[in-house]
Amino acid sequence: MTKAIKLLTALPQKQRDRLMELAREVSFPEDTRIFEAGGTADRFWVIRSGAVYLYQQVTPLRRVKVASLGAGDLLGWSWLFPPYQWDFTAEAFSPVRAYEFDGPAVLALCVEDPLLGLSLVRSVAEVLAHRLEMTRRQLLEQYELARRSR
Repeated sequence: MTKAIKLLTALPQKQRDRLMELAREVSFPEDTRIFEAGGTADRFWVIRSGAVYLYQQVTPLRRVKVASLGAGDLLGWSWLFPPYQWDFTAEAFSPVRAYEFDGPAVLALCVEDPLLGLSLVRSVAEVLAHRLEMTRRQLLEQYELARRSR
């Protein structure tokens, strides 16, 4: 399995410094719903400490955990792609400290600094590819467990 991409360390120093000028420190208590699938995606976070779970609602009564995120991980990418709505629900599994970024402000900075924009999009794409592979493996494992229990 490939190593998880850490967004801030994946960016070149100059672009990371410019991005961090927009960062705001936030915290979420344990069991806080940070965002919900279908809601407006206008921000993202880089987790500093704690754990966040991403869930997908598969039926009205059942949801599946699709990812566990921790220190250094990117939380939220839907702010980057129309229609700017969350695809998953995110909840704090423990107390979480994070850097929060305003999506429209970051997009404006990316227009102003195309190298930052390219670096950010490449880094987010690497994160997405890694998470897609993790999700695929989890779904295959769940399918195999369900098949064996029949």
